[in-house]
This record gives sequence, structure tokens and C-alpha cells, in this order.
Amino acid sequence: MNSTALQHRLRLLCMILVTGLFFCLPARASNRSEIVIGTHLPLTGVLAGVGQEQKWSYEEAVRDVNATGGIFVKEYGKKLPVRLIIEDDESNVSQSVRAVERLIKFHTIDMLLSGFAENNGVISACATAEKYKKYYHASISWGAPWSRHKFKWSTLFFFDVEQGVAVPFQLWNSMPRDKRPKKPAIFIEDVADGRILGDLIKSVSKKYGYEFALSEILPSGATDYSAHIMRAKALGVDAILIFAGGTDCVTFVRQMRKNNFSVGYFHGWKGTWSGKFWKDLGNDAQFILCDGFWSMDFPFPGARELGERYQKRFGESSVSVGCTYALAQILWQAIEKAGTLDGKKVRNAVLNNRFETVMGPVKYQQNGVATFVSTANQWINGKQELVYPFKWAKTSVKLPPSWEDRH
Repeated sequence: MNSTALQHRLRLLCMILVTGLFFCLPARASNRSEIVIGTHLPLTGVLAGVGQEQKWSYEEAVRDVNATGGIFVKEYGKKLPVRLIIEDDESNVSQSVRAVERLIKFHTIDMLLSGFAENNGVISACATAEKYKKYYHASISWGAPWSRHKFKWSTLFFFDVEQGVAVPFQLWNSMPRDKRPKKPAIFIEDVADGRILGDLIKSVSKKYGYEFALSEILPSGATDYSAHIMRAKALGVDAILIFAGGTDCVTFVRQMRKNNFSVGYFHGWKGTWSGKFWKDLGNDAQFILCDGFWSMDFPFPGARELGERYQKRFGESSVSVGCTYALAQILWQAIEKAGTLDGKKVRNAVLNNRFETVMGPVKYQQNGVATFVSTANQWINGKQELVYPFKWAKTSVKLPPSWEDRH
């Protein structure tokens, strides 16, 4: 064979190899122009208030990262902008599952950001993502029930439930002895995470020297809680801890006022922290405490600026948006550290790196869980004043007067 023929054959072989390599590349590699993130949120239904806050935080996180050109993904050798697709799960577990399936099968998303609340479908959504091998970056679920599933395609960012339920008792013990509750009551919504929380509250209360004069289950979506209220009034209850949805908490407070029953301390989980709670109750929400995931008073870069942006947009404060904004921050950083949009590799990057967020530094454990400190805030003149953690609080709990003296 002469040299000319040999060179021709070598060129032909090279062309075949190059063509083969081209067709072996991932189908989307050559034309990848964005990162598609999906989420399911309660934009309608009983959790619509908190769903709207979460929607805003995700949209702001997307806007902020896209303002820098997007996320650099080494696999593609360039920055890619993020596109967020939101499905309304209607505050319903089964709808959460269907929403995740639509995001994966119809919208072909790359990864998922968390919905709201364990009993509203976060765990079920994680299980659905597991089925399709899509990474689900979760939050707002108790660690123990989530961990029992041993998810391989999910991680969890939320507060430790025992720390969270201890907050009221730490606040009580910070008060002068004569101001501390003597006959507290606890009212718990009849849902799975409520039962977990209720049992733990009663257990932890004993460690701080408190016993409940009354402990009752609240039916979700009821229009009349007067029987519960009158039993508490008859017992001389002077403090209330409540875990219920926003609409139910509003109904409960309205009926307390209607029955002229006031207490020196009222602290809610889940239902008392959205801006809608103050909008619905107005000055009747004054002095009520709420749990929270975050505060704009946190001493971390970007926290105050994010809170001010929220206030400018809605005319109110938020104790939640920093948590879900940080969840997105972690995901953006993890994608860049992984250098790929392979969900499994992004999850590994989440587990093996430290992240800087508006919630402060975040480091996940190898079981897939990272925790933060649950806060307590008090509604004062339409704003949520941070009262816990003590090291960041700028004020202490203010005890309310009776109903007739509040206006």
C-alpha cells in the first residue's frame, strides 16, 4: 500500500472516530442553554400564604444568580442561566406527587427545590423523585420521619425539632419568676407532624419545669373552636402554645377575643408567622409569637438586604424567606462545585462541601441532613421582632394587656 492510500485511510478512520464520538455525547450537551429547576408549592389552598413567600424567595434566588450570568457548569464550559418552573400543589399531598411527576416527565427538569411542609407532601415528593432518580433538595420536614426513608436522591435542610420546641420554655425561663406561665395549655392540629410536635413539646416541657394544665387536639379547618377556648378559660390557662394552619390560628384568635379570653403568652408554630396572619387579624395579632426559620437581623451577608427587598415588595416582614432562599443558594453552589447537572453528583457535592448563605454557614451530615436554629419572633405593630436566639435578638418578649386594653 503506498503512502497516499495509507494517509487516505487514516483520514477516513479519524472521521469515523470523530463522528462516533459526536453521536456518543449526551443529546443535550451541544445545545444546552439553561438549567431547569422545578418546584411544587401551595399557591392555593390552606397554605397559600406561606406558599407565596416561598415562591418569592425562589424567584429572587433565580433572579440574583442569573444577574451574574448564571451558574458555571464545567461540563459545558460556560455559565448557564436558571429557569424555574412552579407547579401548584394546592396544599394537597396527592397533588404534590402529581406535580412532581409533571415536572419530571413533562417539563424534564434537571433538579427539584422543596415544596412546603412534610404533611403537605415533601416526603411523598421526595419518594416520587427517588422513583425517577431526580435530585430533590428538600426543606420544611422533620428530620426523623424524613430520615427513615433513607433517600438516596434527596437531602434535607431544616431545624432540629427538639431545639425548636424548647424555645418557648427558654423564653419563659428568661422572664422574671412572677411573670412566667403557671397554667399553660397546648393545642395541636390533628396531622402527622402535629402529633410528633405535640408529644415532643410535652416531653421537653418537663425538662424546663413546666406541666400543661390542658392538652387538646384541634380539628383542621373547623369554624368553631369556642369549646376548646372555654375549657381553657375555665381552667385559668395563662399561656397557649398552638400548632395549626394559618386559617385555623386566625379563627382561634378571633374566637378568643369574642369570648373575652386573653393570655399573657401566645406562641404558634406554622400558622402564626406568615404576613397573611397579621393582614387577617390586624391589631388582634399584636403580641402573638411565631416560630421562624430565619430573620433579617441575622448577622450574615445578604440577610438584611433580602429582608428589606421583601419589605419593599410586600410592605411586611418575613421569617421564612431566608430559609428557602438559602436552600437555592446551596443548590447553585453545589452545581458549580459538582461541575455537572448530574443529580447524583450534585447531591454528593451538597454532602461534601460547606456553603455560605443568608442563614449562615451550612454543612450537611453524611445522612443527608443539615440543621439550623429555629427562631421566635413577636408581632409588634405589624412587624416580627426577633426575640430568639438571644444572641441575635434586639428585644425581649413583651407581655400583652387584656383585650379591652389593647386598642
